Amino acid sequence: MNDEAMRKILVVDDEITVCKSIRNAILSDEHTVDTALSGEEALKKDEEECYDLIITDLMMPGISGLDLLKTLKQKRPEVNVIMVTGYPTIKTAVQSIKIGAFDYIPKPFTPDQLRSLVSRAFKKIESEEKAAKKPSRQKMPPGLHYMIGHTWLHKENGELITVGVVQDFLKPVGIITHLALPPVSDSVNQGEECAKITDADQFNHRIWSPATGRIIEVNEKLRGDFTLLRKDPYGEGWLFRMEPTNLEEDLKGLILSD
Repeated sequence: MNDEAMRKILVVDDEITVCKSIRNAILSDEHTVDTALSGEEALKKDEEECYDLIITDLMMPGISGLDLLKTLKQKRPEVNVIMVTGYPTIKTAVQSIKIGAFDYIPKPFTPDQLRSLVSRAFKKIESEEKAAKKPSRQKMPPGLHYMIGHTWLHKENGELITVGVVQDFLKPVGIITHLALPPVSDSVNQGEECAKITDADQFNHRIWSPATGRIIEVNEKLRGDFTLLRKDPYGEGWLFRMEPTNLEEDLKGLILSD
């Protein structure tokens, strides 16, 4: 692949060892990887190169990862940004999705987890290019609260909520070969992994929970028919039902569909 056709990635972190580690994990013949040691340097480099994907640490001196995201999205709304975050900043990472980040990856993470996320980001770009950004065939029903590019929740009668995967998450995912659902009675926090999809390319795609609570029921139909996720993502393809513990606070990090 010639240099002009290659995708371009920028890795941003104030620690050079982290930049090098991430760069080594994702370096490929299919894309170039540059690094920047600050948000200021990242903005300057992006003005010159217009990167397809930017991977940035959330917590940095000077221009933080969140501020970098806001500035990038104002200049280039189409840019894809992955936030690298630690456990104490998961709530901020959820907020970054609402602002427009493609996704985030919590520390510690493995090279395989990072490569899976980069692969999904590029497949998303490719699918948008092929579709020329045509409207989705399945519009999200009104009244759902959702985390952009990940999950939705619906408040049921009573105290329970139903959780599912938004269609945009599934578009860049290949043929689904395995779906890991959370055990009944387990607790999960907003912004943490609640399910995981493995595709035919052996990439693992982690799905973030839109709310905090205890798992009451999982959709057993999905174990025998993964196609329900794509056929009916807002109906029969739901993932699980949950008893939320702090729903009103969690809803602040989500968007309401109309």
